[in-house]
Amino acid sequence: MPPWKTCERPDHNQAKLPSMSSASHSLWSPLRLPAFRGLWTGSAIYFTGNAMQVMAASWLMVELTGSSFLAALVQTAVFLPMFLLALPAGVLADTTDRRRLILNALAVQVAVVVVLSLLALGGWAGPATLLLFTFAAGCCTALLSPAWNTSVADTVPREDMPQAITAMSIAWNSARALGPSVAGFIFAWLGAGWVFVVAVVSALVMMQAVRRWPPAPHAQSPLPAERLWSGTVAGLRYARHSPTILAQLLRTVAYSGAGSALWALLPAIAAQQLKLGAAGFGFLMGCLGTGAVAAGLVLGKLRARLGLERLVALGCMVFAAVMLIAAFVRIPTVVFVALAIGGAAWMAVMATFNTATQSSAPPWVRSRAVALHTVSALGSFAIGSAFWGAVSGILGLAIALSIAALAMAAGIFLSRWLPLRMGASPEITPVALWEDLFVKDQPLPDDGPVSVEIGYRIRAGEAEEFLNAVTQLRASRRRDGATLWRVYRDLGDPSRYVERFIVASWADYLHQRARATLADQEVEARVRMFLRDGEAVTTQHYIAER
Repeated sequence: MPPWKTCERPDHNQAKLPSMSSASHSLWSPLRLPAFRGLWTGSAIYFTGNAMQVMAASWLMVELTGSSFLAALVQTAVFLPMFLLALPAGVLADTTDRRRLILNALAVQVAVVVVLSLLALGGWAGPATLLLFTFAAGCCTALLSPAWNTSVADTVPREDMPQAITAMSIAWNSARALGPSVAGFIFAWLGAGWVFVVAVVSALVMMQAVRRWPPAPHAQSPLPAERLWSGTVAGLRYARHSPTILAQLLRTVAYSGAGSALWALLPAIAAQQLKLGAAGFGFLMGCLGTGAVAAGLVLGKLRARLGLERLVALGCMVFAAVMLIAAFVRIPTVVFVALAIGGAAWMAVMATFNTATQSSAPPWVRSRAVALHTVSALGSFAIGSAFWGAVSGILGLAIALSIAALAMAAGIFLSRWLPLRMGASPEITPVALWEDLFVKDQPLPDDGPVSVEIGYRIRAGEAEEFLNAVTQLRASRRRDGATLWRVYRDLGDPSRYVERFIVASWADYLHQRARATLADQEVEARVRMFLRDGEAVTTQHYIAER
């Protein structure tokens, strides 16, 4: 197929994917599929090893320094790589071999944690060593996460995607419940080094799962491959000009940033407030994970009954209350129960944000959407951990948690400006037909910028209605690649209007056209309804020469 051909909107008779509303609420339906079940099992073991590693690093830091600030920095070292690397990793996941990307990242992680294990076993792991190697392992996790998440989602039908995401969240939160508890006992019995050894084994299990059930290859495309920088810009542009995705990401930032206080200050809560040891700290983290698992088992039904906004509002209020209990209550049993409830609230809200983001992104940008969700959640988590650790050091533990609780409760009001919703099937279903652009001399992929003019000659007296309709194209043009977009009226012919937009290069223009969805088709069909009888839309392409 010639590379200058690009996709055109299909008609409405084309089969559509099932809507999210038609999905079953059964959590177990994805687990009936062998590939998903195998990857789910491998990820559960891997997440458990990671949780054990983080617990051991955090508690070893407390033992070495006694500083709540440095203990909070361990969480920053874990999650800051997500903020720095997740989006480039999402571009790589969308454009390269996901199997190779995941396996290479895991191999490096194994090497890093092996060295950390040896240093800890030899008694040479100081505070700087802990932060450095924790950060390096976090970089590996950041590089593989977008590819892993979309690979797992690809193993299930779209109607099972919410249940698959919830099942993966259960695996992750089960790891946070089981991992720290097991790590606490191993730490108390054998020391931090052997906890790190278990983390190495878990990464090896993950590698075997990926080899056994490799990700599906990307669909073949005649278009030029996206480069890392242009792919990164495309992902950011899509999020900026997609109101649905942008709302979800900003809500995630607010929730994760406020909620990070409890997670980051948990070592200090265990040591200073409750006077617990390593095993007690592991049990505290286990309570949060146990509550999250319990919530995952009923999350589909809760979401269907309450709706997105009510579920998120309830989760915010519950987690804020739990932070206040952790700030002022000195009875361990009460705090254990509260943390289990808080873990359920955390799971319900974060899984809802994650599901909404993945269900609202088309295939070409889904890994980047997952990466941006990761950046929003864990980037703000990392920054928030350092911030709340500093506030705790200056104002005290109780005041820091109280301020975080107020911020969490205030986040409910964001729903007025940033409403949540699941993406509809036509909004993410790509078109599949191809048409010739009738370009006489094909430009090179890097040639540009490209100016595109689309002309409309409309019926008299309908200019205002036409402008309202054509303006709805602004978001999709900008979202899919245009840097500038305007509508002009022809001064020589009042019935003629021109839609003009600029794309950075010829390759970017071809990609922009290939990204059209069924929803875009519907908008353009409404615009064409204003054409005069017998008139057709005209398109002209211009390439910059000077």
